[in-house]
Amino acid sequence: MSARRAVWIAWGSVAVYVTLTAVGLALQLGAPKQDLPGDEESLALDVAFGLVLLVFTLVGALIASRRPRHPVGWLLLATGLISALSDFAAGYARQALLTDPDSLPVGEWFAWLSSWLESSIMGLVILLLLVFPDGRLVSRRWRPFVWLTVVTIALILADAMLTPGRLYGFERVENPLGIGSAGFLREVDSTALGLLLFPVAVVGLFVKRRRATAEQRMQLKWFLFAASLLVFVPALAAISEVAIPQGANTANLVGGFLFAVAFGILAVSVGIAVLKHRLYDIDVVINRTLVYGALTATLALAYLGSVLLLGLALRPLTASSNLAIAGSTLAVAALFRPARARIQELVDRRFYRRKYDAAQTLETFSARLRDEIELDALSEELRRVVGDTMQPAHVSLWLRAPEGPR
Repeated sequence: MSARRAVWIAWGSVAVYVTLTAVGLALQLGAPKQDLPGDEESLALDVAFGLVLLVFTLVGALIASRRPRHPVGWLLLATGLISALSDFAAGYARQALLTDPDSLPVGEWFAWLSSWLESSIMGLVILLLLVFPDGRLVSRRWRPFVWLTVVTIALILADAMLTPGRLYGFERVENPLGIGSAGFLREVDSTALGLLLFPVAVVGLFVKRRRATAEQRMQLKWFLFAASLLVFVPALAAISEVAIPQGANTANLVGGFLFAVAFGILAVSVGIAVLKHRLYDIDVVINRTLVYGALTATLALAYLGSVLLLGLALRPLTASSNLAIAGSTLAVAALFRPARARIQELVDRRFYRRKYDAAQTLETFSARLRDEIELDALSEELRRVVGDTMQPAHVSLWLRAPEGPR
């Protein structure tokens, strides 16, 4: 494919995604509220994930237009387009079957389309994991796994497309393409098999990291760092449910938005890893994330604890909590710099030991330099410090001869 054609296809796909998603969401806005589970919350999450998938589509267009032979860009574009088509089909079906019955033709076929279309995204994500970051598999031995993925997704789609019964998302509509003889597909738990393929694909990433070059390791670090953020989303969602005991819908909304943000960061990290990873140091990003994440949690706990304690201590003197809040704010502000320095030291000691040891070695050498006056001892110490911190193949020290008297 020529570079010019790749640019047209990539950015044309973005335009198609925006059009289909906008029309699908507009059609869902007009649907009766009783037909939209969660009402406004569900629609808000649809908008949030629509924006996230727009990020996926934009990143895919950037990669595909600049590196047309790289499959990651086309896989991201396909993911966005399939999701947009599914949203459009769902909105069209709701308009034709629920909002204004018989106003649009073949509404049941669009409901059928929306009921199975997004199932194919699972296979695209697995393939993305297999070919990231260089567009190739770990080795030829992984080709059977690719075929297993294709067959599994085909079984999942065939189950949703051909098995008779009510359509997913449209409980009043029978499958217009339902075939009685396709009932055996229900006996094959292809969805569970598809979910089992994910951990195997993740293992492939770690195997690829062991065999990767320095450049590929940096690319994989970007992806794995962003993917690790998804691990914390369930914990944050659980905290939001505890913090909002009377608002289950609000807690679900918060959890959904957190997932959306994490997936958006994942898409951006893929783009950086493939296109611009040399411009940024991922180790610095990870270091700052660990430090400021731990600092935020520490200051939040300190603030809540001090408000509670000061509130109890000052209750006999004043009924207002403003004094406790002001005192807690000042205490947290004073705690910021020492807490940040301490957390930075702990993070460096635990996760960046070589950097921490080098800093300690230089600090020790600086202290000794102030007291040592013998040149031979200083030269030997300097060579040792350079060897410990920089780890070069050879160390040589050249000193300029002192100038004689004029």
